[in-house]
Amino acid sequence: MINDLDRSIARLLRTSLPKEWADQVRVSFAAPDDQFPPQSVTLPAIDLFLYDVRENLELRSNEVLTQRGPDGRARLVPPPVRVDFSYLVTAWPSESVADPSEDEHRLLGAVMRTLLRHRAIPAALLEGELAGQELPLPVSSLQPGRLQSLGEFWQALGGTPKVALHYTVTVAVPEDAVPAPLVLDKVIDVGLHPRIASTEDL
Repeated sequence: MINDLDRSIARLLRTSLPKEWADQVRVSFAAPDDQFPPQSVTLPAIDLFLYDVRENLELRSNEVLTQRGPDGRARLVPPPVRVDFSYLVTAWPSESVADPSEDEHRLLGAVMRTLLRHRAIPAALLEGELAGQELPLPVSSLQPGRLQSLGEFWQALGGTPKVALHYTVTVAVPEDAVPAPLVLDKVIDVGLHPRIASTEDL
């Protein structure tokens, strides 16, 4: 599922960035450490480092739904667990440009405008098992991140501190469905030994 989310975000950026960037920029999910970029990534690049995954308790629901499968049998379907996936977004300009910092800011600005324009990942861009989800994938951009200290984060990675955006996507993760219990809807009086009847006896 996480790989499908990565692919969906990459597709969003490739289809929504201005053409001047979409035609040349690479999208990476590698750690932005002192070894970035990896050999598989050419610059310029946008890096989205997944640094935090946790349940969104504000969207927790206790409503149990009944779903009927292809075989006609009913199943009790627990509400999906809503999970926040938080990314640190950085821009990496080509080393051949005259002013890398200016190019970095231009690219990050284009990414910022793209992410702010989409308050949810469009359903048409969802990949893999995320495609066809009934619940939307809401996002939050430029909100306070989960990192307590960006300085300590960059120090731990051994890299040079960079300006970064925080980007969080909320995904519905379905729980396993269980068979629904037999629904008892009527008591048939047969004298001394009444029995409970299901719909099939009616």
